[in-house]
Amino acid sequence: MAHVVVTGAAGFIGSHLSERLVAEGNTVLGIDAFIPYYPRDLKERNLAALLTNPAFTFMEIDLRYGELEPLLAGATHVFHTAAMAGLLKSWQQFEQYMTCNVLATQRLLAACVAAQVGHVLHCSTSSVYGRFATGDETSALAPVSPYGITKLAAEQLCRAYGEKDGLGYTILRLFSVYGPRQRPDMGYNIFIRKLLSGETIDIDGDGTDSRSNTYVADCVNGMLLAAAQPQKSIGATFNIGGGEEVNVIQVLQMLEELTGRTAQIVHGPPRPGDQRRTVADATKARTALGYTPQTRIIDGLTAQLAWQQGAA
Repeated sequence: MAHVVVTGAAGFIGSHLSERLVAEGNTVLGIDAFIPYYPRDLKERNLAALLTNPAFTFMEIDLRYGELEPLLAGATHVFHTAAMAGLLKSWQQFEQYMTCNVLATQRLLAACVAAQVGHVLHCSTSSVYGRFATGDETSALAPVSPYGITKLAAEQLCRAYGEKDGLGYTILRLFSVYGPRQRPDMGYNIFIRKLLSGETIDIDGDGTDSRSNTYVADCVNGMLLAAAQPQKSIGATFNIGGGEEVNVIQVLQMLEELTGRTAQIVHGPPRPGDQRRTVADATKARTALGYTPQTRIIDGLTAQLAWQQGAA
């Protein structure tokens, strides 16, 4: 049994990760600041089951300001999932993105060094690659949104603390994660919600932007495989993505079939800083860690639809 800290534990990925960790016999300290990016009550629902488990402890604390070192005492691993996510708001709230994604990461890494944490697993994003994220981890890093820029800066901080202090770190670049508990501002959540309510669905661009979406359980599997194999993962960067590439129109067609409803679509201009195509080359994670995504897009969408219908 290990003692693990998860930042962003009330969020989409962090809550799923925390559940898996306690299910596998670990004790978990979950940290979240409930930054009002989306309604607090949604995050509290994410935590509801965890809070009944004696192996899970929760603390509401802001990584930008709180005293972090005492929280990390005895932790073997820190999974850093906390971040300000999303493209559009990063253009309008750059200072918030800088403090949440860069300053908070720097303070956490410094505290991990002081607390002698053995392994920090940092959740990054395919957005660090820029408009097209289709290559392996050696591809050029050219983010085209303030969000992607702050996440790349956080990656560089991991490398700097690894170089300066010998901090064990792994960078996990996550590709378009979806599934139950997906944030309400994310595409699939919006599509399902508006299909069920009969509202018009606004599509940015012509609908041919494509993604190799990652089901949240597959994402968590990749994270745990990296944590379990430090000899292969420390100091390394991995793409963690799904295996099927689909575009927006194809996803909407699948959702139409699943719901029996017809989408009312209006096309608008592309979003500034959005990615045109992201296809995870996860060869490195597969070869080194044994990572293989298991969930077909249709099955993942079915699970997310069921969750949203139940949560409505």
